[in-house]
Amino acid sequence: MQVPAHFEYQRATSVDHAIALLARYGADARVVAGGHSLIPMMKLRLAQPEMLIDVNDLDELGGIRVEEGAEGRELRIGAMTRHSELLGSVVAGEHYPMLHDAERVIADPVVRNRGTVGGSVCQADPSEDLSGAFTALRATAVIRGVDEVRTVPMRAFFTGPYQTAVGPAEILAELRIPVRPGGGSAYVKVDRRAGDWAVAAAAAALWLEPGPGADPGTVADVGLGLTAVGAAGFTAVEAEEFLRGRPATEETFTEAGRIAAGHCRPIADQRGPTDYKRHLAGELTARALRRAAARARGREV
Repeated sequence: MQVPAHFEYQRATSVDHAIALLARYGADARVVAGGHSLIPMMKLRLAQPEMLIDVNDLDELGGIRVEEGAEGRELRIGAMTRHSELLGSVVAGEHYPMLHDAERVIADPVVRNRGTVGGSVCQADPSEDLSGAFTALRATAVIRGVDEVRTVPMRAFFTGPYQTAVGPAEILAELRIPVRPGGGSAYVKVDRRAGDWAVAAAAAALWLEPGPGADPGTVADVGLGLTAVGAAGFTAVEAEEFLRGRPATEETFTEAGRIAAGHCRPIADQRGPTDYKRHLAGELTARALRRAAARARGREV
């Protein structure tokens, strides 16, 4: 029988109330929203919080919208946004279709209807889909604490497996993505069965400098994300550096995949051996780049 250890429970009435409870109980408290990761861990007693703080009533942590930021327009996604809401968001799909790509392959409708975007990224599971997507998009996390609101680039947000930059008396409030026209994005994944954790996955956000006539153009800027393959910070910086300024061709994308795979450190588990995962990292990076380029050129939605 899987039974959690004893815990107390409080339902937060505001973000400030939730933060005050976190400050009071410290490391013995955990925030619960969808609970699809935390509750199973509690049943196995891998997590034994003394206090659960329910944030499901905090509408101020929800919503998907485009607003003006300090450096231009931003797509803002509240931490309490359900996966199904992000999947169904026209504005999110219009600017970054990779978010829809990723949401379509997360678990099943039951999980997507309850699970939250913030809960997924704060879990920081090495096989979690949205972590790679937000990293590729160079999102920024907005974190609220007792006395301050701070922002952390997504590429500094993950400090290790199941570890993030969110402190013990802080809560993730929002994710912000710069709105940049003229690009394309894509997320591709291999899993053992529909909705399963990734064996490997890759995300690509690509902006092209058009060339004359049939010229494929050059890569003006790019962001890559990798999931479940031991990529440092869920990304592939070396492959990004290789891509910038090069022709947006199949040969370039294939070589970028090879570079990305070479810097991954996958581990063997029930989902596959290391060589297979490294091969997937390279192949999926090339596929994501290919699809993102097609979208940037208006040839695919």
